[in-house]
Amino acid sequence: MTRRLSLALPSKGRLREPSWALLEASGVDPQEPGERVLQAHCRNADIDLLFVRADDVPEYVQDGVVDCGITGLDLIYERDRDVEVLLRLGYGSCSLQAAVPREDAATSLGDLAGRRIATSHPRTAARALADLGIEAELVKVGGAVEISPRLGLADAIIDLVSTGSTLRTNGLRPLGTLFESEAVLVGRVGDVDLEARDRLTMVLSSVINARASRYLLFNVDKSRLEEVTALLPTKGSPTIMDLATSGVVAVHALVPAVEIWNLLPALESLGASSILTLPVERMVP
Repeated sequence: MTRRLSLALPSKGRLREPSWALLEASGVDPQEPGERVLQAHCRNADIDLLFVRADDVPEYVQDGVVDCGITGLDLIYERDRDVEVLLRLGYGSCSLQAAVPREDAATSLGDLAGRRIATSHPRTAARALADLGIEAELVKVGGAVEISPRLGLADAIIDLVSTGSTLRTNGLRPLGTLFESEAVLVGRVGDVDLEARDRLTMVLSSVINARASRYLLFNVDKSRLEEVTALLPTKGSPTIMDLATSGVVAVHALVPAVEIWNLLPALESLGASSILTLPVERMVP
């Protein structure tokens, strides 16, 4: 019998909903918790869920309170917790960027040398600046980092940015990116009981792989088969099936979703017809 796995999930914030959606898409059927409920279970998988702040997930995993957890890569680096990144989840993307007021003469990250920089991520910022050989004074602030230059607290800021709209609203412009972050599944370093967490990693990975792919089907004359298959950005060989109509075949292939925009008109120009693209629920390479 497989041991029950404990998984920490963000209880609120930008990672909560997509994390919950990923679990549902994986088919583990998580039990929706009631208001203020901090624990729940998965109905058809041996997984116990614990709802905590995303900031606390790295420490809970490091200390063995839970087997695995979903959190942001930036939170792991900032809290300097010793955990193993098992899987990048493909959502919650943001970047740690340096920014200055629009009127500032700085044009690159190197121009931050000797400046006062406000940030709510001092450990990650210090590490990134040190890697670039930039010496600067970091001023730790708890929130509203973007307003620091206007208040005279600092010359520049280093903060997490998703779209950049907050920077523009506050009269700032980016100088460069210091760190890229996204949601990740993490596990405890040195964990010897790996079966349950490896199964979770595989199932979640199958959903993430599928989201990035489309199942492509089309018919084409055999005389154009070599041309159309040469266009297909597949890792393996496509499936080719003869149809009742003589000289025509059906082609089935799994292709990256990002290629569809350019691929469909190219196939049509080579005589492909009845072209269909279908979403994929799960894909295990």
